[in-house]
Amino acid sequence: MNKLTRAEQKALRPAQILDAAFEEFIEQGYTAARVEDIAARVGVTKGTVYVYFPTKEILFSAMARHIALPFEDVLADAKDLTGSYAERLRSLILLFYEHVMGDRRTRELLRFAISEGVRFPQLINAHHVELIEPILAMTQALIDEGVRQGEFRDGPAAVARVILAPALSLIVETLMHDGRLDLETPRYIEAHLDLVMHGLAAARAG
Repeated sequence: MNKLTRAEQKALRPAQILDAAFEEFIEQGYTAARVEDIAARVGVTKGTVYVYFPTKEILFSAMARHIALPFEDVLADAKDLTGSYAERLRSLILLFYEHVMGDRRTRELLRFAISEGVRFPQLINAHHVELIEPILAMTQALIDEGVRQGEFRDGPAAVARVILAPALSLIVETLMHDGRLDLETPRYIEAHLDLVMHGLAAARAG
């Protein structure tokens, strides 16, 4: 296996720092996390970290975007969905479970948001805008078009936040119990989909 050149090592450095920052922030919390400890995880000096990320807040923000790639994967994959609006919505919900709940680092980032959100609302609000709102907007657009085409009924259930809420609830339960309880995840997901599909289905003329 060829040793990386200095240029290749330098190119990898930001991602290495962000990976280390994630572990440090998750373990210690935002306030207690120290830049020198993040640097030590990578094997560089604190000054090297500041070359790439001038402040702790900038480092945290970059870390959150780095770790939250699964949210972007949901958006990217959702653009290729086909079929009826019900089929596309079902697939979109499954993508959310697969990419967000199925990724350990994304789950831990959500745990961090819950524990630190009250203390650092500006950080959490910024990433809600960047990560959550685009998924909600895409889901709402799909529902609205389904309503216009007569496939979904217009009513209280036709709200993206309500449609995705059970997925977030299961993620929170998973974080709380940390694998100690069998949450019957496949059955839960099927129940979620069943509620959504029946809740939105337009009445058939008859």
